[in-house]
Amino acid sequence: MIFSNDRQQLRDFYFNVWRKHKNQQPLEPLETQLLRIMLKHPEYHSLFDEPDKHRDQDYFAELGQTNPFLHMGLHVAIQEQIEIDRPSGIAQIYQQLCHKLHDPHTAEHEMMSCLTEYLWQLQQQPAQQSPADESAYLACLRSLVTT
Repeated sequence: MIFSNDRQQLRDFYFNVWRKHKNQQPLEPLETQLLRIMLKHPEYHSLFDEPDKHRDQDYFAELGQTNPFLHMGLHVAIQEQIEIDRPSGIAQIYQQLCHKLHDPHTAEHEMMSCLTEYLWQLQQQPAQQSPADESAYLACLRSLVTT
């Protein structure tokens, strides 16, 4: 469900994970992964306590707002990429960045800047064009380690 195109279903997935956590109910593996991310973001906990208030809320980056659902979804995406080492080499870059920053969560945050840039580039391409080259994404990630 976390990869749904339906915003309400996707957000309900987050709210349900939080509800299960609060009620000490068992979680599926993906729910457990998401909960670990949620727990590292206490600034969003009150949001998850009030699903009816926040389910339909819009977030505007141009106003300096962070979309907590997108933010945590990017954590999931980064973790999945690392787990399967796709694009090839990302797992090693992540390990190097963790060593440099001394914190896996901060490393993921740094990697998100490259991922969001890569996704933005993909959105700019005409539909009939072949997918963007992952090498630019990997170059961005490598620069995080070397700078």
